[in-house]
Amino acid sequence: MSVVDIHCPDLMFPDVADKVRSHPMSGQSKASSKTGDDKRSIVQRVLPHLGDAHSLARWITGDRNAAEEVVQEASSRAFRAIRTAADASPRAWLLTIVRDCAYTWLQKNQENPFTRVDLHAVEDKQPGRASACNSSDATIIARTEAKHLEAAIFALPAPFRETLVLRDMLGLSYCEIAEITGGSVGIVMSRLADARDRVIRTIGRKLS
Repeated sequence: MSVVDIHCPDLMFPDVADKVRSHPMSGQSKASSKTGDDKRSIVQRVLPHLGDAHSLARWITGDRNAAEEVVQEASSRAFRAIRTAADASPRAWLLTIVRDCAYTWLQKNQENPFTRVDLHAVEDKQPGRASACNSSDATIIARTEAKHLEAAIFALPAPFRETLVLRDMLGLSYCEIAEITGGSVGIVMSRLADARDRVIRTIGRKLS
């Protein structure tokens, strides 16, 4: 199934590149010890994906400073777990840790971090939504002004928002998203279709 991904530079937080360059791991030196090997491994596996990590953390928390805190914590967790991640996809592995840290931050720092929604009811009532996950919705969204698009995405319930961001902004596959979020590919496709539909309806109301 072909999907036109959303790659909107204005929504990818341009200051992320500076954060990546200034991240403590970017200056790690080589060492001969086992700890040194771990450091080299974490730099090789994590550093290339820190931009995506910052973006995902920012979209989940809605806060720049919180995103930096989340990525720092995720990097620490990744370092501690590096020896158990030999066979995992580095990008999906890191983003799974970032997602967990982001929701942990929300639970600690916000009274009501999640917009409650009966996901199973939504998905059960729309059995054909997964097949509607096509290029037309993504194309409409991609042509929308960044400010309207950002507001519409932030208005989504967290499970839909993260799915849209992971697929249409960060370009992960359905299988990778299912791995990161702990759901099935079918649920990922259903949430993505529903998220796009909600964004388009929200944008329509704002522009009308």
